[in-house]
Amino acid sequence: MSAPAPMAGEPRVSDEGAAALLAPGLTPEDAARSADRARVHLARNRRRRWFLLWLLIGPGILAMLGENDGPSMISYATTGATYGLGFFLPFIVVTFAMAVICQEMCMRIGAVTHRGFSQLLTQRFGPVWGWLTAGDLVFTNLVTLVAEFVAIRVGMRYFGLGPEVAAALGVVLVLLALSGRRYWRWERIVLGLAIFNCLFLVAALLEGPDWGRVGHAFATFSPFPAGGLNTLLLLLSSTIGATVTPWMVFFQQSASADKGLTPRDLAQGRIDTIAGAVFAAAFGCGALIAGAALASHAHGELPDLVGFPAALRRSAGGAVATLFALGLIEAGAVAVLTISASTGYAIGEVLGRASSFNNSARGAALFYGSNVVVAAIAAGVILIPGAPLLSIALNANVLATVLLPVTLVFVIMLASDRELMGRFANGRLTNTLAGLIVAFVSLCSAAYGVDSFLQTVHVIG
Repeated sequence: MSAPAPMAGEPRVSDEGAAALLAPGLTPEDAARSADRARVHLARNRRRRWFLLWLLIGPGILAMLGENDGPSMISYATTGATYGLGFFLPFIVVTFAMAVICQEMCMRIGAVTHRGFSQLLTQRFGPVWGWLTAGDLVFTNLVTLVAEFVAIRVGMRYFGLGPEVAAALGVVLVLLALSGRRYWRWERIVLGLAIFNCLFLVAALLEGPDWGRVGHAFATFSPFPAGGLNTLLLLLSSTIGATVTPWMVFFQQSASADKGLTPRDLAQGRIDTIAGAVFAAAFGCGALIAGAALASHAHGELPDLVGFPAALRRSAGGAVATLFALGLIEAGAVAVLTISASTGYAIGEVLGRASSFNNSARGAALFYGSNVVVAAIAAGVILIPGAPLLSIALNANVLATVLLPVTLVFVIMLASDRELMGRFANGRLTNTLAGLIVAFVSLCSAAYGVDSFLQTVHVIG
């Protein structure tokens, strides 16, 4: 384990002059990160708490709002359209509470060890596990990225724009975000886009929901959804996969290390993670409430994915539909940026190559290239005639749920390793809660898989 990144001795170091003032032998990546740490050092010494928080937030909010991606928001809206306001509305809040526990461990590991998830996993458990988890992530991310481009395509279609525009938009955004050659700039670009995830909540407010029913759902977790067991298990798995996924683990730990967080920043890192969960839960509930507008108009038949915004226009009005379509574009775009980044981190770290936004494209060619290539591949898939895009979009969250438990087990093992984490290792309560989350996620995904298999072989109806 390396020592923490050194803080600049002179708090008035500027971003531009940091490289010239730092000791010889430090890389441009070190210089860029030290400039950011100088600002943190200055804010902490002057007790500028809100400015300090502003400097340190980012990875947690991006992980949570990045998970409020296109497939997730469509999943929430479809659940609302299918069952109305009931059990799944407060269940969204429960799953984001689960996400806080998981993601806080990732942030803490990154801040204490200064290692990304793939890098630390490879060093601690060997290259075989590093390659397996990174390989799983790349596969899952490719599937999820296709689903993100589908969401962008659905949003664009509402405004009369074709799939070529959706594909180009996603790839261009990745290129623009990478052009800053600084983690700080990349983070602020994506945070600026992520703000617009609030469009789903605005759409729900414009719709004018029955607040009595909303309150009843949160107070009682009812009405419990009626219907087939397989559908219920699918929606449970999909909702979990819309909240906690493997890419979030890779992203937040690696981004926390890339940002240069240290153990002194853990309090702000926790605020960042909790705030991200609160925003994401509120906006996710907004998507479900907006989708519930269709529950009383569907007459037993819900629109397919492509027709969702148009159906909202007929049932809730043009303003709600427009905001929902714009929200899908935003959700897909932010997820493309963050999921591509998690792919670049995983590939670069497992191969032992430079993997930081603070490096130049030449200095971290594999990292930058992975960001662009994985997004370009996903963009190309949505242009293939006859590709099963709707099936991919609807099942991406379920796939993430199936692969999540193994990743979480490794997170718990790393966060509990006292040789690695010292006094910042997990306590008994955190390990108990994390273990219950792994058991719950495993049970839901296994139950759905077994029930689907039994139905396929006609053992049950």
